[in-house]
Amino acid sequence: MLQFILRRVLGAVVTLFLIGAATFFLFVAAPSDYASLACGKDCSPQRLADIREALGLNLPIAQQFWDFMSGIVTGRDFPTGHCPAPCLGQSFYSGDMVWSTIMDRFPVTMTLTVGGAIVFLVVGVGAGMLAAYRQATMVDKIATGASMVLSSFQIYFLGPIVLTVLVYSTGWMEDPKYVPITDDPVGWFIGMSIPVCVMATIFTAQYTRMARSSMIEQLAEDQVRTARAKGMSNRYVFFRYAWRGSLIPIVTVLGIDISSMLGGAVVTELTFSLQGIGQLAVAGATTKDLPLTMGVMLFGAFFILFINILTDITYAFIDPRVRLS
Repeated sequence: MLQFILRRVLGAVVTLFLIGAATFFLFVAAPSDYASLACGKDCSPQRLADIREALGLNLPIAQQFWDFMSGIVTGRDFPTGHCPAPCLGQSFYSGDMVWSTIMDRFPVTMTLTVGGAIVFLVVGVGAGMLAAYRQATMVDKIATGASMVLSSFQIYFLGPIVLTVLVYSTGWMEDPKYVPITDDPVGWFIGMSIPVCVMATIFTAQYTRMARSSMIEQLAEDQVRTARAKGMSNRYVFFRYAWRGSLIPIVTVLGIDISSMLGGAVVTELTFSLQGIGQLAVAGATTKDLPLTMGVMLFGAFFILFINILTDITYAFIDPRVRLS
């Protein structure tokens, strides 16, 4: 098992290095002169030359690449001060270090991603398992029909409707906002409940159908029929033989969906005016803040690779055959 984990981690490190290299050279090859972007509109030739020297743009490309990659590990020095590791550069627009800016916004996106995953796993997988257990009954029809309806909604459509009904018209809920969980756990839960549930809606519908079909397939396996033939109860067979096998396709898709929730977080944060990494990426692209944009890209790649490693490890625990592949 340890060798399995080490192979996955090593592969992730190599992948992250290649992504960093590709991002850097795309950054260097950009048609815009990012020294001019950092200098601003009222930029004198002397100030532009000073910025080029401070950013190391007068150095060879190979040296710039080495400074960028080594800065992630050891940190870098800028005219405004030292950027500790992991250093992803300095924002042209605000002058803040990119890593610090990302960490300030990360709790919002993390709350959306983890909270949304918990909601669609508990509700979606639970509803799918229940529908499979009560197959061809009214419970199965309601769960299947509801999943078909919910899967047709989109965040940018459902979000304003929920806000209008629950916040502006009835006043049953407060306007969504992020409060650090360490400051006010209750305020954090209430403020983020609507965005989390809205973002999880589409995934909940998807996992309801997937869990149902996976469980029905497992219930038709030979070992399940044999267990029933021996006189075991349906509940015992369901949880002892069918439940674990039905989780394999769910875990496989889960890693991909959690990674794709970063894209969903962009739409959710824009819909509910939450200051997360999605808003940060949009702001970086709008203001042509290339270091910020590149830093968000690298952080997103790291997050996706980390989730994939956790998915592989979980998959190996569920299905030991994966460790031998």
